[in-house]
Amino acid sequence: MKRRHFIKNASLTSVGLAVGSTLVGCAEKTSEEKKATAATSSTHSKATLPLVIATWHVIDATAKAMEVLQAGGNALDAVEQGCMVEEANEKGQSVGKGGLPDRDGNVTLDACIMDKHGNCGSVVYLQNITHAVSVARKVMEDTPHVMLAGEGAKQFAVSKGFEPEDLLTEASKEAWKKWKVEAKYKPIINIENHDTIGMLAIDKNGDISGACTTSGLAYKMGGRVGDSPIIGSGLFVDNEIGACVATGLGEEVVKTVGSFLVVELMRQGKSPQEACEEAISRIVNKPNSNYKDFQVGYIAVNKKGETGSYSIHQWFSMTKFQDGVNEQIQSDYFNKA
Repeated sequence: MKRRHFIKNASLTSVGLAVGSTLVGCAEKTSEEKKATAATSSTHSKATLPLVIATWHVIDATAKAMEVLQAGGNALDAVEQGCMVEEANEKGQSVGKGGLPDRDGNVTLDACIMDKHGNCGSVVYLQNITHAVSVARKVMEDTPHVMLAGEGAKQFAVSKGFEPEDLLTEASKEAWKKWKVEAKYKPIINIENHDTIGMLAIDKNGDISGACTTSGLAYKMGGRVGDSPIIGSGLFVDNEIGACVATGLGEEVVKTVGSFLVVELMRQGKSPQEACEEAISRIVNKPNSNYKDFQVGYIAVNKKGETGSYSIHQWFSMTKFQDGVNEQIQSDYFNKA
């Protein structure tokens, strides 16, 4: 019995040692696999940078931003110069020079910019200065403030060397005159068609910046400001997590602090796509939401270089420049009825 007991114990010990050895081997293998996976992920992330995304079909703007990045520029320089392309595009009628005016015939611009450190600058109701995004950057870098408005913003811009000019082109003026024939002085969503250019970039160092610029809702009430120049609504950047920018009816974006919401959802573990979809659902699922009467769209990027975009209705698109490809991507959307 003693011999049998000894053999039994010895056998169990051998099995235990074998199992233990196997487990150690598996643990070591798992550790090695993890290291390999991490290395692969790291390589993949580096291979996808630099990266630029923007709202709507703006391949010239994203091309300019990528040109800056490939020349060694940082993400902040890229988004500014990329947005400037659209601000100077008179045919766009939604950003900068040539933008559709408010109900009084004044072209008024809103813009903001945000860097990797969380610094930000903004201008609202700016007139007679084409490159609002550049003025916003000057506010960020050369003043103790975040936002300047109206005449004060214009005076500041002039003091920094920006040349005033008439932003109302003949084409936009004629469109405004045509609208005035039957216009009612109240917000009417279906005649307030507009776009906004919002741009996000990640440079080769993995740092993120963003910018947003617009002439706002066409034929808006004088003095109206939307979400585009409001940090956390139209744009938000968190260099540890990612960034988001919005377009569409700004009032609805402001009510849900949309861009900040998207970034915080990514912080909680959601992908950029999932975060954009959740942010849209917050709008459409509000009590008494009239979401069928307006459009809102979000684009987002996380620290890994993964992107997402989503809107309430169809026809919203994102332009993406990555791995040498500059392309327009149609976004998925909520309202498919």
